[in-house]
This record gives sequence, structure tokens and C-alpha cells, in this order.
Amino acid sequence: MPRKLLKYKNYDVHSITTCTPETPDRPSRRNANIATWVMQTAMGGTHLVVALYEPDLTIELVRESGILNVNLLAEEQTGLIRKLGQQSGRDKDKFKNLPYALDERGCPYLTEAIGYAQCRVIDRIPAGDHELFVCAVEKQVVLNPDKRVMTNQFIKEKKLVRG
Repeated sequence: MPRKLLKYKNYDVHSITTCTPETPDRPSRRNANIATWVMQTAMGGTHLVVALYEPDLTIELVRESGILNVNLLAEEQTGLIRKLGQQSGRDKDKFKNLPYALDERGCPYLTEAIGYAQCRVIDRIPAGDHELFVCAVEKQVVLNPDKRVMTNQFIKEKKLVRG
């Protein structure tokens, strides 16, 4: 039997990083995950839509803070699929031994990624088992322009995810 039509699409692989503000009652919380459903929605890259999976900690933190970074992953970052995508940030500090820095908002970004888009959430839309976050892109930063973009097809071929 042929596979479903949308299985033929080849998405880029990203990590969504976010944090909450520190308060007198609670320290800042941060998390990172893996996301392939990220789409530019305006000419010039001024807006993105990011689909986040409902049960993830990342979605809770983005809802609370309204900020995130969309990190475009490179092929040599395949180790992040398991670390960021197949473990919960509720149980583990995903940033332990992970090369990252903080932007001026205190939001983490991955320093070994190709780059990142600094985003502010302007709307949210429920969508099946995901929630769509419509984001204004406040800044785009290219960190490693010579690296190759990790794609969904690439990680399927490496057997890091199911096809």
C-alpha cells in the first residue's frame, strides 16, 4: 500500500527553545524540543507559524512567556533528536552539556545550529494534537552558514525517527 501523501514532504528540522521570566517566587524555567512543522507566513520572513505538540513542556513555557527561538538544525546535530525530542524536560535538564547562549531576552539559542529566529508570539490557534503559534520574527541570526540543513528525510535515512 502506498504511503500517505504528506509522508512525501521533506521538512527542515528545528529546535524550539524558550524560557519563562524569573519571578521572586520562582526561577526562570527553560526547555527545548524538536519541531519540523515551522512555516514562514509573510514575505521577508517577518512572521512564522510554529506547531507545538500539546503534551510537551515547551508549549507550557511558550504559552507563559510568549517568546521562543526557532533554531535551524544542521546535519551534524543528529544527537539532538534523542536529547531534545525523545525525552521530557520535566525529567531532565535538556541544556546540560548542550552548547547554547542566551539572547538579550534571556531566551536560549543553540550556538551550533545554522542560526535562529528570535520570535514573539502574537496569536495561538488549536490544531488537532498541536497548537499553532503565530509569531512575529524580531531578529534573524545566522551563526554557521556553511553547515547543511537537517531535514526530516535525512533523519529518516539515519533511522533516527520512524518513516
